[in-house]
Amino acid sequence: MTRVFNFSSGPAALPEPVLRQAAQEMLDWQGSGMSVMEMSHRGKEFMSIHAEAQALLRELLGIPANYKVLFMQGGAIGENAIVPMNLIGRTGQADYVVTGDWSRKSMKEAQRYGKVLVAATGDGSEIPPQSAWTLDPRSSYVHICSNETIGGVEFHWTPDTGAVPLVADMSSNILSRRIDVSRYGLIYGGAQKNMGPSGLTVVIVRDDLLGHALATTPSAFNYQIQAENDSMFNTPPTYAIYIAGLVFKWLKAQGGLAAIEQHNARKAALLYDYLDRSSFYRNTVAREDRSLMNVPFRLRDEALDASFLEGAQQRGMVQLKGHRSVGGMRASIYNAMPLEGVQALVAYMQEFEARHG
Repeated sequence: MTRVFNFSSGPAALPEPVLRQAAQEMLDWQGSGMSVMEMSHRGKEFMSIHAEAQALLRELLGIPANYKVLFMQGGAIGENAIVPMNLIGRTGQADYVVTGDWSRKSMKEAQRYGKVLVAATGDGSEIPPQSAWTLDPRSSYVHICSNETIGGVEFHWTPDTGAVPLVADMSSNILSRRIDVSRYGLIYGGAQKNMGPSGLTVVIVRDDLLGHALATTPSAFNYQIQAENDSMFNTPPTYAIYIAGLVFKWLKAQGGLAAIEQHNARKAALLYDYLDRSSFYRNTVAREDRSLMNVPFRLRDEALDASFLEGAQQRGMVQLKGHRSVGGMRASIYNAMPLEGVQALVAYMQEFEARHG
């Protein structure tokens, strides 16, 4: 069996040791005679899996005791609605910082549930400095997308929103580096980038933000109800939680977030350094705002795009085509992407430039 270097933006590559352990335990999890897929979510076997996954996530991120960890469903797009359902009713309005396609989608969805103020808007190639933001202290929360997968812009700093809770969609960079969770009121993210397979959504919410849901909020989407039931109000995505737990164990074994942060910085520097030296490829994101997870780039002659992608696939590198809305190329280099994958990509880019430049 030959595994490719998978540069998909999500669902993304998983660590190979995680996949091997899951395969080994597929029919019989630790002598239970059952696959995790077959377990009751309220049985002792799965409850131990659930508890360990939550404990590991708390340890990795240093989540304070006054925050709840919820394992939910619906992805980040679902949370675009669930967040305002739970929070916007505190004052009836919220501030949104629009830095790309995903934060724009979040903002538009929130307009269904209350008044939305656009605190700042980027041009897709940079994060607006906070000095240019207009924040309303009467807002229920301030929402950002910490990493825009399409445009490749990332917050490398934490906004100061004062007494107004900061809410972050961290779907594509959670667990890629150390963060101070206490600076946020709520963090959410789909698992399929850095945490596990699609189907699981993680929500980290401060206790004082529970209990403010709109009256029309479905019970399964009410953070307080889910917190009171330890994410077991309805059947959670059990197998996705199990895989996420294995990913958390793998991350801990790598040395935790301090080590994975260095690993990710090395990978990104290798690719960006080459892009900056080349006149054949270009990346238009402001250097200080470049994503360490998603690196979009274009060829000087876009007529060569198909040939570039075909050659990459022949060399075992897949999912490099840019998002359909913007075109070009995109290399997503999440935690599970080894340094060797980025080295192989840069070597191929050099080869392709030598032949066509």
